[in-house]
Amino acid sequence: MADIPGTIPLFEAVWYRRSPYFEASMASGAKAVDVYNNTYLPSYFDDPVNEYWHLVKHVAVWDVGCERQVEISGPDGFEFANFLIPRNLSKCKVGQGKYVVITDDEGGIINDPVLLRLGKNRFWLSASDSDLLLWAKGVAIHSGMDVEIREPDVSPMQVQGPKSKDVLRALLGPKVLDLPYYHFFETTIDGIPVVVTRTGWSAEVGFEIYLCDGRKGVALWRKVMEAGRPFNIRPTGPSDIRRIEAGILNYGSDMTLENNPYEVGLGWLVEEGKKADYIGKRALKKIKKEGVKQKLVGVEIDGPPMGSWLRDVVPVGRGGRLIGEVRAAVHSPRLRKNIGYAMVPIAHAKLGTELTIQMEEGDRNAVVVRKPFLDPTKAIPKS
Repeated sequence: MADIPGTIPLFEAVWYRRSPYFEASMASGAKAVDVYNNTYLPSYFDDPVNEYWHLVKHVAVWDVGCERQVEISGPDGFEFANFLIPRNLSKCKVGQGKYVVITDDEGGIINDPVLLRLGKNRFWLSASDSDLLLWAKGVAIHSGMDVEIREPDVSPMQVQGPKSKDVLRALLGPKVLDLPYYHFFETTIDGIPVVVTRTGWSAEVGFEIYLCDGRKGVALWRKVMEAGRPFNIRPTGPSDIRRIEAGILNYGSDMTLENNPYEVGLGWLVEEGKKADYIGKRALKKIKKEGVKQKLVGVEIDGPPMGSWLRDVVPVGRGGRLIGEVRAAVHSPRLRKNIGYAMVPIAHAKLGTELTIQMEEGDRNAVVVRKPFLDPTKAIPKS
């Protein structure tokens, strides 16, 4: 057991992994740690509302080495990667990334990684919290394709917020300012090999720095913090408040294997004109034709400010009967509203539908609203 200053002890065991930045993030004052992909994830360093305001006004760095990578390579690397996902990878150039879903044969969502195309037949998948490596290896065994599936020595950190460009320019020079949204390049920072992408989980201007040598994690952390000092950089945890405002989903809560992309608003990741076969193609075509029976909707919830995250799913009622559940909810300091996601039958998913949220402390009224709650065209992260 190792104590995190000011909080409960951290349970340590060989089956929980540490990112290359873990020691540095602990030394920086992490107050709580989650487990994600069997890896420690520092979840906050300060009050989450304070961290939210710092993110939207300044710049924050996140230890997200828990986003473990799956590398696909080999002569059939493109064909195999294209077989895993419903998006058409022929539209993804080398040096470009795509947000994708990976589905099973029934259309259920296995993972929703960010995909990077590093070469003609070489890809990285930055995994959300499910075992994507084992899924890809299992598919490869019976695919008849010549591919190698492995976990490379690659660990991302995120630099997010309106001053993130200033930090990256201090690290890499003005060339980083020309990097388009969802594109990347390979480079070094004082000899440390990295891949730098214009991506992030914050819906703010942001970058991810993928460390390609796990021995250099503390050194890279220090370089980033030094470059960010003039811009008030601060380590924080990923912001649940900000991602919900932006309509960003979290695998394991907002969506699971039991959900298909159309139910959770990710139908745009299923390219209907894709000619190549992929896992789940027939099932997703049928779901699209027949329509979904339930939908993840945005809700505004009355009452006093809720916490910074929801600790468990909360029942949703309408007309005196239980119909669904709230899967995520927070209080948005900027919108001055309680907002969240609820899974409800399609008959109750129309905008303006009134619901009852059955909180422990008593029922609250809610209404179905449009999501994202803020910046629906993603003008902020693309700027």
